[in-house]
Amino acid sequence: MAETTLTAPPVKRIPKPTKPFIPDLVYFEPDALEYPKGQKIMEFVKARNIEYRMTTSHNRITNLPGETEQEKYRMAKRTLVVGLRKTLKFDQSKPSADYAIPISTGCMGHCHYCYLQTTLGSKPYIRVYVNTEDIIGAAKGYIDEKAPEITTFEAACTSDPVGIEHITGTLQELITFMAGQEHGRLRFVTKFHHVGPLLNLNHNGHTRIRFSVNADYVIRQFEPATSRFEERIEAASKIAHAGYPLGFIIAPIIWYDGWEEGYAELLKRLSDSLPPEATKDLSFEMIQHRFTKTAKNVIQQRYPKTKLEMDIEKRKQKWGRWGQYKYVYPDEQQTALRQFITERIFDHFPEARIDYFT
Repeated sequence: MAETTLTAPPVKRIPKPTKPFIPDLVYFEPDALEYPKGQKIMEFVKARNIEYRMTTSHNRITNLPGETEQEKYRMAKRTLVVGLRKTLKFDQSKPSADYAIPISTGCMGHCHYCYLQTTLGSKPYIRVYVNTEDIIGAAKGYIDEKAPEITTFEAACTSDPVGIEHITGTLQELITFMAGQEHGRLRFVTKFHHVGPLLNLNHNGHTRIRFSVNADYVIRQFEPATSRFEERIEAASKIAHAGYPLGFIIAPIIWYDGWEEGYAELLKRLSDSLPPEATKDLSFEMIQHRFTKTAKNVIQQRYPKTKLEMDIEKRKQKWGRWGQYKYVYPDEQQTALRQFITERIFDHFPEARIDYFT
């Protein structure tokens, strides 16, 4: 009888959890250390033996380590700057919310397409503001001015605050404050899954937490240094279980070979993964990929091997808010993307709502 050779089944590789962000270098404005939050962050830094320096202004960090611009950029993404928010006039944040509430600026993620590539320009480091009481006081002024109408605030216009919440605790303060505001609402979006500090708060249903999701191709190719899709969905389930209103932003929607299969699979995976409580009061926002000439140049310098399509000849020109043209998909492609994804959303989540497509 011939011997039977047994082969061991292949070992399934379990991805390592995405670790919370720990900066390599921290700068402090001297006045920041007069605030409890500044002192707390300094304790965090010293406990981990992180290098820190003093700076006169969070807007002028000019001596970052690195021999080349790419090296300095990578270091900037690992640099935290702690200061005071002096401008307390809030920018508008349409169509997401009425106002952007400024608690941080910059992000540790390396998403190739991100509009922060240009809006932050030469300041891609991460800034956090410790005078939270001043910021909350300004928000209260906007709420009172508009009452009895609801005023909504977006906390993630210029950053991903979930990625630094374990350092700052600012979202916890905002959520707790907004829970007591009859006419105030908070919302923010994230690509990170580190939501533990938010789960046991009294939020009173006044904060909507959204997760940025995309086709697997887009996440793999263009979203380095962010939490994996599975981690985001697990976090979304926890948020829903904690009673928060939940939402998803599909952004940027990218036209690529196989996009129909990619976005159909995305919505199916969401449907298969979310518990029933997560589908109640569920919102979606859809944002197509766009770029400016300035963004294209910066992205190609910082990510020279990127596969991100930025062919101006294939795009429609549209005047942008910040005084230059942006390039979006032609009307026919926009319509196809919007209709296809909308149909798949309602196939899987018939009670959901779509806030906008832009």
